[in-house]
Amino acid sequence: MNKSLTIGVPAESRAGEKRVALTPEDAGKLAAANFQIVVEKNAGVAAGFPDQDYKGIKGVKIGTAANAWGAALVLHVQPPTAREVTKIKKGATLISHIFASNHAAEMRALKQRGVNCLAMELIPRITRAQAMDSLSSQATISGYWSVLHGAANTQIFLPMITYAAGTIRPAKILVIGAGVAGLQAIATARRLGAIVEAFDVRPETNEQIASLGAKPVELGFDASGTGGYARELTKDEQKQIAEVLTRTLEKTDIVITTAGVPGRPSPKIISKAQVESMQPGSLIVDVVAESGGNCVLTKPGSDIQHKGVTISGPINIPSRLPRHASQMYSKNLMGMIGLLVQNHQPVVDTDDEIVADCLLLKDGKAVHPSLVVESKKTSSAQRKKTATTKTTAKAATGKVASSTKIKLTRATTAKLATQKTRKTATRKPSRAKPAMKPVHN
Repeated sequence: MNKSLTIGVPAESRAGEKRVALTPEDAGKLAAANFQIVVEKNAGVAAGFPDQDYKGIKGVKIGTAANAWGAALVLHVQPPTAREVTKIKKGATLISHIFASNHAAEMRALKQRGVNCLAMELIPRITRAQAMDSLSSQATISGYWSVLHGAANTQIFLPMITYAAGTIRPAKILVIGAGVAGLQAIATARRLGAIVEAFDVRPETNEQIASLGAKPVELGFDASGTGGYARELTKDEQKQIAEVLTRTLEKTDIVITTAGVPGRPSPKIISKAQVESMQPGSLIVDVVAESGGNCVLTKPGSDIQHKGVTISGPINIPSRLPRHASQMYSKNLMGMIGLLVQNHQPVVDTDDEIVADCLLLKDGKAVHPSLVVESKKTSSAQRKKTATTKTTAKAATGKVASSTKIKLTRATTAKLATQKTRKTATRKPSRAKPAMKPVHN
């Protein structure tokens, strides 16, 4: 069987990232299928996978960063830096989280390398793509960890506690957003014995919320959108949510916020006034802090205090459980490899719905609608700028020409006047004609 395809697994270089794109287990499966695997030295150490776990597998070798980035198919977790992109072989295929709107310089570099670039965050939420859906797999970790973080940083017990002198009531937790992260947060909080309420603007999630033992907060309207996400709310709907949310927050101990849409800023759901209405000692864990947060007071990467309420803004939560996060992401990539690779060669089939939805660049050319639209906007802006510059330059040239013409006209007029004066002064006096004699008849 042809062993021409080399799969590279470079180490993650972005700050705080501990995951690795391919685990030893999955690397072994690919090697058994006659792929050549090159893992950068120490790439899996932070996730609990030392080099020896890879070395012991036939067909897998430990190499340099240049070896891993120089493979025909490169697997990564975070978007590569512009410097790392220069190490990618021209015409290679990259599968990674990209978040193109936040990494313009990296996208330009990838275009210049003529790379086929597939973004894992753009995998469509359809049945056939479930095994490849990295947003869902990593959101599961975020939802689970957020409740543990809340339990470790709150001032109270989560379950009901009975002791010799009486009973401590269980904590009341509110989960905002019933997507993958929210549902996992609900399940974890219920396992820990808390009383849980949850709300989502999509009514179809109420059944899922109730099935996990939580109470759905009824909003009275449907804001379901496309792709499994919520649509933009009207002002009346926002006002209605604010009223319901304020009443609920006043009696809540811990709030877990998970509402967000990939590639867009997180919607602001909790206002400053609502934070101030909460009981002192309450805690907000903003799972989507990295994209701005659902609370207006959230500071990504920091925990702050406001009027006795703690607002926690953790970032890159999946990397806090790097071993299992890596295992889950590696399985997602295995699904992508199974879809893309044919006869041991990457085949970018744009007729496939999954490939079409997540393909950003094909041979370095922008093909994803979001990039094409952005490119057209940029080109239009550049054309307008160029046209404005030309118009300004033309107007300026016209002014100069007009001014010069006026100056030349004045100078010419003055010169002609001087010449005329000189000509008049030097002209010889004309002789007087003799008077005609009178004619007498």
